[in-house]
Amino acid sequence: MNIGDFGKTTGETFFDLVKALDHVEGIERYRISSIEPNLLTDEIIEFVSQSRKFMPHFHIPLQSGCDEVLKLMRRRYDTALFASKVKKIKEIMPDAFIGVDVIVGTRGETETYFEQAYRFIAGLDVTQLHVFSYSERPGTQALKIEHIVPPEEKHQRSQRLLNLSDEKTQAFYARHIGQTMSVLMEKSKVGNPMYGFTENYIRVEVETDSSLDNQVLSVRLGDFNEDNTALKGTIL
Repeated sequence: MNIGDFGKTTGETFFDLVKALDHVEGIERYRISSIEPNLLTDEIIEFVSQSRKFMPHFHIPLQSGCDEVLKLMRRRYDTALFASKVKKIKEIMPDAFIGVDVIVGTRGETETYFEQAYRFIAGLDVTQLHVFSYSERPGTQALKIEHIVPPEEKHQRSQRLLNLSDEKTQAFYARHIGQTMSVLMEKSKVGNPMYGFTENYIRVEVETDSSLDNQVLSVRLGDFNEDNTALKGTIL
């Protein structure tokens, strides 16, 4: 699914939808996910930066940081366009969370191409990578591409990108330690801490209190929790 294609058959645009949703009463937070970079327009980015309801959080499919592989995938964008969108977001929303989809081990992804992709992604000011290993699909044009990546190599490439993702996410979280932010709390499982998310999608851990479920609270962000998956929060 690519939400940026909304309205193709009706003459509307995704930007029209965003503007309309911003006026809906009773919904406090929206997040834009799965929108390809060629459809994430500057006007959408600028609108989000000024919106009270659309959070500074984007999830943008990249799939590969190598232009040759993107061509093999028949994507409608290249790495230069992707980098320009990240730069635009960060220029006007420095604390925006940017998640990125990446596929490793596609047919045609040579070791050289992967290293190009890794370097490109490492240099991006993004926050988290969703890494997927390529799997064959019968009847697709990709099966005509000769170079096949062995399963063990796919695993190694995935692990490198997952490690890179952890580094980027933890660096992003660390920059916010000590800040006071609005956190939307989520219902916790019995016996577990309670978690919520800041406007820019930082996961926050607090002591469990069922009365706080679905409440937006002012929370001071502390250090990482034990497994480094969230920042500990103090409700103010």
